[in-house]
Order: sequence, then structure tokens, then C-alpha cells
Amino acid sequence: MASTYTPLGVELQATGENAGTWGTKTNTNLQIIEQISGGFIQQSIAGGAQTTALSVSDGSTGAVLSHRMIEFTGTITGNQVVTIPLDVQTFYFLRNSTSGAYTVQFKYVTGSGDSFTFSATDKTDQLIFASASDGTNPNIITLAFGSGDGDVTLTGTQTLTNKTLTAPKIADAGFIADANGAEQVIFQTTASAVNEVEITNAATGNAPIIGASGETNVDLSITPKGIGRVTLGAGKIQQLAEKVTVAATAATGTINYDVITQAVLYFTSNASANYTLNIRGDGSNSLNNIMDTGESITVAHLVTQGGTAYYNNAVTIDGSSVTPEWQGGSAPSAGNANSVDMYSYTIIKTGDAAFTAFAAQTQFA
Repeated sequence: MASTYTPLGVELQATGENAGTWGTKTNTNLQIIEQISGGFIQQSIAGGAQTTALSVSDGSTGAVLSHRMIEFTGTITGNQVVTIPLDVQTFYFLRNSTSGAYTVQFKYVTGSGDSFTFSATDKTDQLIFASASDGTNPNIITLAFGSGDGDVTLTGTQTLTNKTLTAPKIADAGFIADANGAEQVIFQTTASAVNEVEITNAATGNAPIIGASGETNVDLSITPKGIGRVTLGAGKIQQLAEKVTVAATAATGTINYDVITQAVLYFTSNASANYTLNIRGDGSNSLNNIMDTGESITVAHLVTQGGTAYYNNAVTIDGSSVTPEWQGGSAPSAGNANSVDMYSYTIIKTGDAAFTAFAAQTQFA
């Protein structure tokens, strides 16, 4: 009676067979079993769309399908199919190390049983079991690593606990859910986006920051839905706090008013001469660049006066002279001695580098 072979190629020697060569065949069988139990092999599947059949090698070592781990390699330019014979029953560690955005499917050579497929972008490992569960339509069963829900997969739904994600990406209107699984933060997408929101935490005594990032100058928009309102909770204070710069400075010459820096500029030393107020963004940004047509901004300049009073006798915006419309119909011609004069300016951008300014002088004493 002649020897027979297992589906993975191990020779089953019949009684009385192979006299004089039994030891050699046994050693070969042991080597086959060793590669089945722990062997590693690489299989190139480079090329266009094709099917690569892994065939058995009866009584010989080296058959790809008779290894525990199979690594698929090569540059693929089409979807790949890798097949094994219908009667193979074992488990495999599969690794997809191919280059190219195409799928790699692992299946039985024929039949309608389940198969496993690496997606076009899945260059990872997978544990599968070739069940040989049916003579015609056997299944390839995907096995989870570890316990519980198993390792994270591309399409599976898993709960992660106490995990640190390095540089995570959420795309295609993905979202972060609350404890009940409801959407809490939704991430929308914009083609070719270059600007984004950044959140910065803070040490003790400092405020965390929600800011804009990207280009040199980036607005930050908060948009309600429909006719909804934007409501800012501010504890006991129910209005926004404006930035005030208090400076022991005497008004004189040309004073640069940087609207990016403050909304109120308060000079506490007595003015020493009439002065020009130049309103701009700051030393690096013009007001024209930081405002859109149809927007307005209101700022105030408080000037301390001594026994000799002086006043704001000229206004410029980004260095160009403007003639404000003054409250009461005429520009001031003097300041108010031993007082604090407050000048307020509401500036409306009407076009590119075109502004209309409304101004008022008020005495406080």
C-alpha cells in the first residue's frame, strides 16, 4: 500500500513502505511540521490584477501554504487574490507588506465560502483560520487578536479604554460622542483646507485658548445654525471685557493706536502738545488688512490734561489722513484743562483702504 499525504503535504507512510528510506522521509515530515507550526515565508504577489495559487508540495518542504506566517510582498498595480486548496485546514498569520493601493484577498480556490480581504489601504497583520468546513464552500474565518473585542480593525466597532492616540485623524464628518454615544463634536471637511482650530491648555492662573491656526492672519468664526444666537457665558459678568492699556505716557507727536493690542488706550501723564492719532492694526498689520468692507470697529483714547490743555488735532488710518465726522457737527479746537479727555472713534470700512470715521470728545473731571 502506497503512502498518502495530508492537505499540507505531510507524508503518511503505509505499513511496510519505504524500506531503507523511512528515516529520510520521517525527517522531511518533521521539517514540514516545523514550518507548519512556526515557519515564516514571504510570497511576492507583485504585478497587475491576478490570482496567485498556493499549492501543496507532497512530501517536500518549502510549500508556501505550509508555513504559519505568510508575508505578501511586492508592488501591486491591481487587486490581488491568493488561494489555497479546498481541503487545507490550519490557521495563518498574514501580513500585507505590498506597495500599491489595491486589495489583497485570501480565499479557498473555489466555492462561495467566506474569505478575508486586506483593503486597499490596510497594510497590517491578520490572524485567520482556514476551516475546511465544507467540501465545496469552506470558510475563511477571521480571528480577533487577544480577548474581549480584540484588536482595533479598520471596519470593526471597538471600545477603547485608557488608550493614547498619537496624531489621530478624524475625517469625513466623523464625530466625538458623549457618554451616551450621541454626537458631541462633529468634524466637517473642506477640500484643500489650510486653516484650522487649535486648543491650547494652560498652567495655573492662565486661561486655556481656543484659537485659529494656519496662514499668517486667520479669522475665527463662530456660526450659529439658522437664526440661532451665539451666547457667551461669563459667570457674573454678562458682557465682554475689553482690553485696556494704561500707560504713564504724555500725548504728543504721532501716537500709533494698535487696535489688535487694545480697545481702550489710557495715557495717565499730562499731555505736552497737540497730537496726531494714527489708527492701525499693529506694527505688522494695517487696519485695512484686518478689516473687511462693511465692518466697523470702535476704540477710545483717554488723554490726561494738566493746567495747559492740548487736543487731538489730526487723525490718520494706516498713515493716511482722514477727516472724521465729529459729534455736534464740528471738530474740537482745544482740550479741557485739569481733566481727562476721552476721544472715541467708530471706524467703518467702506472699501479697500477707504474708511469713514465718526468721533467724539468727552470731558471727565
